Amino acid sequence: MSNSETDAPPMVGGVGTCSYYKNSYLQRRSANVVKEKIDEEIAKKLDFHNLPIASNTFRLADLGCSVGPNTFFHVQDLLEAIKQKYEMQFHTSQIPEFQVFFNDQPMNDFNTLFNNLPQERQYFAAGVTGSFYDRLFPESFLHFVHCSISLHWLSKLPEQLLDKNSPAWNRGRIHYTNAPNEVVNAYASQFAKDMENFLNARSKELVSGGMIVIISQGIPNGMLYSELQNGVMFECMSLSLMDMVKEGVVSEAQVDSFNLPFYAASPDEMTEIVERNGLFNIERMELNDPAAWLKRRINIPEWVVHVRAAMEESFSKHFGGEVLDELFDRLTKKLSKFSDELELKYREKTLLLVVLKRQ
Repeated sequence: MSNSETDAPPMVGGVGTCSYYKNSYLQRRSANVVKEKIDEEIAKKLDFHNLPIASNTFRLADLGCSVGPNTFFHVQDLLEAIKQKYEMQFHTSQIPEFQVFFNDQPMNDFNTLFNNLPQERQYFAAGVTGSFYDRLFPESFLHFVHCSISLHWLSKLPEQLLDKNSPAWNRGRIHYTNAPNEVVNAYASQFAKDMENFLNARSKELVSGGMIVIISQGIPNGMLYSELQNGVMFECMSLSLMDMVKEGVVSEAQVDSFNLPFYAASPDEMTEIVERNGLFNIERMELNDPAAWLKRRINIPEWVVHVRAAMEESFSKHFGGEVLDELFDRLTKKLSKFSDELELKYREKTLLLVVLKRQ
């Protein structure tokens, strides 16, 4: 059991103007890009004939659920696909009962989440707090695990990033974008350790034949992060903070000691981690275009509001809340100067879909 928290603070709670609840529809639309592919995998790979279901109850967990409403849409879509597969296999409308567990860190705003639960839901709902890099459920308890737009957050920052004597000291940057290889490797190593822990925990909690669906930030094999849209954004964040250092708004030491615990893995990296773990079969592993639905130029102010809803707590905890408005205003202005460059990058395939099945 675990009550641990990661170095990534929770999303902005509540339902206010800057909340994640009100500013996460871009993430939802990106995740919807792979909905049909997930439905297809459930239809082909979820086998109720070989899936132990005690007490006629099917248990699903959404890990990293945040405050909603995205988690509710994901769960509804998954349950519809699961019910269709059950009816197809048994030719009956007498489906099992469903129990859904919404998981996130203890500091997550579960009040907002449960206050907005769908009234007409066809499942029993429960909240489970703790890091999904640790055990959360009893052994052989779950049948299906879903984790969307969450696993790119590391459990902790690599310690060498803050060591001035280390080649991985990330001076003047807040991410591994445009950083030396030692910094990139430190992030990659931490991600691999986290994923190993994630898979080991889920292997205990899932029944044999149970499935995991992961939707995460990814990167094409062999590509530098600076070549992607988010890479431009992280670089502009660093430049904005260094401008604020020059003006005395924040200190250089504050910037040097701050790093975002965010890592995007390639399909090759993820494949190697899963195969080395040896407890799951890879049913699907592919990158998708998260902006396939976007038919216009990117709206930079809208994008920054979404970024702020996801990352504000990290910046506030380190730099103080009084600098946030200025930081994200500067970020918006800097990104606007790179708008043409962003247009060339934002259609890269950076949404990683991973479907695993417990052996």
